[in-house]
Amino acid sequence: MSIVKNGRKILSNVIDTQISIHEKFGGVVPEIASRNHVEAISTVMKKAVADANININDIDAIACTYGPGLVGALLVGVSYAKALSYALNKPLIAVNHIKGHIAANYITHEKLEPPFLCMMMSGGNTQIILVKDYNTFEVLGKTKDDAIGEVARVIGLGYPGGPKIDKLAQQGKPNINLPKTHFDNLNFSFSGIKTAVINLNHNKPGINKADLAVSFEKTVAEILVNHIEEAVKITNINKIVLAGGVSANTYIRKSFDDFAIEKNLNIYYPELKLCTDNGAMIASAGYYEFIGGNTSNLELNAIPNLTLS
Repeated sequence: MSIVKNGRKILSNVIDTQISIHEKFGGVVPEIASRNHVEAISTVMKKAVADANININDIDAIACTYGPGLVGALLVGVSYAKALSYALNKPLIAVNHIKGHIAANYITHEKLEPPFLCMMMSGGNTQIILVKDYNTFEVLGKTKDDAIGEVARVIGLGYPGGPKIDKLAQQGKPNINLPKTHFDNLNFSFSGIKTAVINLNHNKPGINKADLAVSFEKTVAEILVNHIEEAVKITNINKIVLAGGVSANTYIRKSFDDFAIEKNLNIYYPELKLCTDNGAMIASAGYYEFIGGNTSNLELNAIPNLTLS
C-alpha cells in the first residue's frame, strides 16, 4: 500500500511480501494469498499512513486495482478500499492493474509524458500498448496464447522465478536454438518456445540449464525488440517504455538499451523495486484517473480477466 503525491512522488510504499509463504509450494496458491491479504491489509495501511507522516484525512482519494489478477486477492483490496472510501468520505478510484505497471514509470522518470509505446511484460501479460495520454490506451499487439513468464518453474528453479532465471542465465551461453512464431501483425505467441524449453529440459536431463535459460531470454528479447521496431515504424513514436515484472530482466533491459542506442530512441523502465506489484504504481495510475474525473461507486467489483481499454 502506498501514498503518492501528484502521481509522481512516493510518500510511502509498504509491501507485505508473501514470497516465503508461497515459496514452499513453488508458486502462488490463490486461497493462501487471499487469506494473507486479509490478515495484512489493515496493518499495511496504517504503516503507509505513518510512513508518509500525514493524517489519514489528508488523503484526497482512495485507489485500488480491480483486475486483472487473482479474484480472491483482488476482492480483499477492493472491499477494503470501498470501506475506506465510505468511512473517510473520499472518492474511490478503480485502477486497471496493467495501467498501474505503466504508471510505475512516471514515478521513476518524473518528466516522462505520453504519448509513448509501452512493452508490457509480466507473468500473465505481454502486450504492445500505445499510450496516447494518461488515460487513453490502444493495444497494438498481444500474446495469442502464453505470456513470457513461468519458464523458471518448468525448468525447476522454483518461486519466485524471475530473479532466479535472471541469475542463472548470467552463467550460461545462448547456444541453444529455440523456435519463434511469426504473425503478420504485432501479436505474439510464446507457447512454442515454452513447449520447446519444457521438452528440452525433460528429454535431455544433462542439458545445461544456464545455457537453456539465457537462450530463452535471447530468443524472447529478439521477438520483443523486433515487434517494438515494427510498432515504431507504424506509429513514428520514439519513446519506448518497459513495464511489468519481466521488465526487471537484465538481458531484456540490455537488449532494449542496445536497440534504443542503435535507432536513436528514448528508452524508459521502472527502477527494480517498482517492476513487481506495488501500491505506488496503483496510486500513481489512480491519480491520473482522479484528475481525469474517473471515479467509481461502492458497487465496484473485482474483474479477474479485465482487459485494457
